[in-house]
Amino acid sequence: MAEQDISRFEIPAAVAAALGDWVQQAARETGTPLHAEIETLRAQLAAAQATLEENEDQITRLNGELRNARNIAADALVGKAKDQLAIEGKDAQIADLRSQLERSVAIAATLSDAKLAAEMELVGAATARDNYLAEAGELRAQLEACRAARRAAG
Repeated sequence: MAEQDISRFEIPAAVAAALGDWVQQAARETGTPLHAEIETLRAQLAAAQATLEENEDQITRLNGELRNARNIAADALVGKAKDQLAIEGKDAQIADLRSQLERSVAIAATLSDAKLAAEMELVGAATARDNYLAEAGELRAQLEACRAARRAAG
């Protein structure tokens, strides 16, 4: 039971601080290694704090670089998307121009065929005209021969 009563006993903070100060003072006065260990621990603590501050600075710098890298990557993605849209727009324009060209070629071929057909008809008509003129010339010559023969006979 006595142990339970002691475990519940709490040392006030002021008393604990005074006790700590007294132990340190006694250690300093007696020159015990406790003082050297405390100083070593303080030095280690200061070194750890300096390392912690350096690491925090490095983390801050790396976070900034990461933000910059993310911004660059986002800008690159936006640029790529814009380029892709431009390419798709150009592809649509090319397809439209190709379609227009194909229609123009088809129209030109139709016009060329019509022109060739008209030229062929013109050649046929000119040949027929030349044939009719030759036949008319022969008929005139025959007519003149018949008239001349009638005059001579009559």
